[in-house]
Amino acid sequence: MTTFALIGAGPGLGLATARRFGTAGHTVALIARNAQHLDDLTAELARDGVEARGFAADVLERESLTAALRAAADTLGPIEILQYSPVPRADFMKQVLDTSADDLDAPLAFSVKGPVTAVNAVLPGMRELGRGTVLFVNGGSAVRPNTNVAGTSIAFAGESAYARMLHDALAPENIHVAQLIVPGAIRPDAEHSSPEALAQRLYEIHSERDGFRHYSEPLPG
Repeated sequence: MTTFALIGAGPGLGLATARRFGTAGHTVALIARNAQHLDDLTAELARDGVEARGFAADVLERESLTAALRAAADTLGPIEILQYSPVPRADFMKQVLDTSADDLDAPLAFSVKGPVTAVNAVLPGMRELGRGTVLFVNGGSAVRPNTNVAGTSIAFAGESAYARMLHDALAPENIHVAQLIVPGAIRPDAEHSSPEALAQRLYEIHSERDGFRHYSEPLPG
């Protein structure tokens, strides 16, 4: 049995993807900052018959993120699938003309250094397995910069570039790297962007291993 590791575990998309991959037979490692929050999600997944465990870590703290992923692999089994989808903080969303160089430190650590740290932690295990999947989930500003959310637009662009390079570099090793763009809000009543619909889409991306960038729905005109 291999492990699905979710960075950015929450009650919406995170819970839905954990349930989808868990019911497919993977153990689930939930990674987020709040330990009590993780306990609640783990208990909810257990009621669905999904074996899950929480590992507290902050993506802005590279040592704790690395330690959490290593502990997850040691405890639950090798990590075959990594999903990086933490929700950016509200203070990343400044207008471009109000954004200073210092304002970019946290967004870049969150969306560039965090992914690099996470991938470096799981890649040896994927190579040992001979297969793996890395899934990045981003908003529309990753492909269409928005002057009102400069921090995430800049940081998501860096994350997208890193993910694309990984896609090309790791394909010969049977490790598939893909990005799912969610243009609008994730809502329970959305046909293509509900947590359950997105979880299914992510599972299909993992299973079908076709291409790098995918969209939950077209970008608005």
